Amino acid sequence: MTRLLTWAEATAIGHFMRESGPWTYAIVNVAHVLAVAALFGSVLVLDLRMLGLGRRIPLAAVSAAAVPVAGVALVLALPTGFALLATHATDYLDNPFVLVKFPAIALGLLNVVVLNRLPGWQSRASREPSSGERRQLAVVAAISLASWTTAVVCGRMIGYW
Repeated sequence: MTRLLTWAEATAIGHFMRESGPWTYAIVNVAHVLAVAALFGSVLVLDLRMLGLGRRIPLAAVSAAAVPVAGVALVLALPTGFALLATHATDYLDNPFVLVKFPAIALGLLNVVVLNRLPGWQSRASREPSSGERRQLAVVAAISLASWTTAVVCGRMIGYW
């Protein structure tokens, strides 16, 4: 972990974030917070639907709205998060929340890969999932909520350690 954080801090982004003035960090931080809020909000809505809340709304409709928002938000959250980390990455060497946040993000992303392979998810545009498929989707949704909630909470706690 030491090598990774040292490398991140030494990148051009790390130098840019440290040398470009306080407004750069503030703007990148706000962009990151908004991206994470959009990501978590869209994931929350989709996961709650897969857990069975709002079954009257077709899964296809919820996913058609939530998935693109989550995708764009992730594309914004990852580089802004890296930029924030790279600013003073080695300051986080002893921060336990960093050690939990990154695996939680990795689990959340791996869970997306699993979700995309499930028949109930793949066929959502043409039919509602069967009862067995709903159970699979609920398990994936629970893992998703746990991983993304952990990542968000740890991200927030990093600054307080």
